[in-house]
Amino acid sequence: MGKTRQTGQAEWATRINALRVRLGLSQSELGKRLDASAMAVSRWERGLQEPPANISIQLGNLTGDPECWYFWGRAGLHSEDLMRVLPSIRSRMQRDRLPDLRVVKAGIHHISKKKSQLVAIPVLPVVAATRGGKGDPAIALQQARPDELLAAPNQWCPNPAYTSCLRVRGRSMMPLLHDGYIIAVDTSQTNRRKLYGQIVVAAHKEQGLVVSRLQRFDDTEVLVPENREYDSTALSSNWRIIAKILWWIGRPA
Repeated sequence: MGKTRQTGQAEWATRINALRVRLGLSQSELGKRLDASAMAVSRWERGLQEPPANISIQLGNLTGDPECWYFWGRAGLHSEDLMRVLPSIRSRMQRDRLPDLRVVKAGIHHISKKKSQLVAIPVLPVVAATRGGKGDPAIALQQARPDELLAAPNQWCPNPAYTSCLRVRGRSMMPLLHDGYIIAVDTSQTNRRKLYGQIVVAAHKEQGLVVSRLQRFDDTEVLVPENREYDSTALSSNWRIIAKILWWIGRPA
């Protein structure tokens, strides 16, 4: 069925419709590929509602180079951002022009099995404090909406559907983690016995999310700060291990 495009139609709406037609998909079929309803696709194509960031990334994956950068740009992910955050991929991107992205949506554990070179990770407006500070409540990990996206090699994210980024507040993990650093966390890794010696995010009802190194001394599990001027914390039943920290990056002050 043909569509009459209205004058002044939003560009993103026109591009979504053109992409669907080019792929030979119905609105229902495109919706299934994007884990969305046919009604949602209809609203996007009519310009009534712009797709959220995770959908824009998937649309970029579907359309390919060079139009992918338009959709990724609307999601807040730009080629210059990839270059700044991950300079090690610069030469490969210049050679290959386009790395694939695996889509990750915070809180959704079903992802595409398509092999990829990069993973798009949601950066949540959530803070994990170091010793002596107070972090956001643990529930924020499930409820917060991403405010940015970060690209990383898929080798860095063994469980991408459970991976997101938080921000560090405090100085007791210096010189390893500085105040303001971004940490990538894997919420599927919570087995304490496998995390001894690792840096983790723990949760406490009153202290919120806390970043520290998990250690075991005799029969006691302890959260140990990197800066030994701060005291360690013996874990009680009030504490839960929320995630393992995979890696971190720092932004210039």
